[in-house]
Amino acid sequence: RIFSGTDAWLEPWPGASTPRHFVPMMDIFHYLAPENLHGDPVAVWRRKAPVQQAWGRLARLQPAMVSSYIFYHYQMQEEKPGVGDQYGIISLHEDLIFFYQERPAVVRPAENPGKLQTTNTPNHWHDVMFPHFHLWEDAPAGQEIWREIETVYHRTL
Repeated sequence: RIFSGTDAWLEPWPGASTPRHFVPMMDIFHYLAPENLHGDPVAVWRRKAPVQQAWGRLARLQPAMVSSYIFYHYQMQEEKPGVGDQYGIISLHEDLIFFYQERPAVVRPAENPGKLQTTNTPNHWHDVMFPHFHLWEDAPAGQEIWREIETVYHRTL
């Protein structure tokens, strides 16, 4: 098991009759997806330099804005594949979204075009995204939307 021995660091997640330390999350956004059909499909995803920082952040979405958030992110993902960290991914569980990135970021062009041939991704991205979030009330300065998570375990395969 990849995560054996991590239970001591984690609190049980509420909402189930059996305590659980991991809950499924749905991938709702990624800058790149595995697509190498020529040669070793894993090679392009294997890091050439060590990870200096595995970086996770949590945000809460307004329940009425979840579909809009996913729509805009899908639009960006398919109009502009490869515009960010190839390891960057946003996942959803209930109203929580988890954004994972690695530093240094690996940014490379996508091998194939996205599924959309439109150019509707908003230029004023942060203004469009702001209403989607339920702000953290007790957040440190600068983390009112995205709370940084302390990394307690990181494993590179």
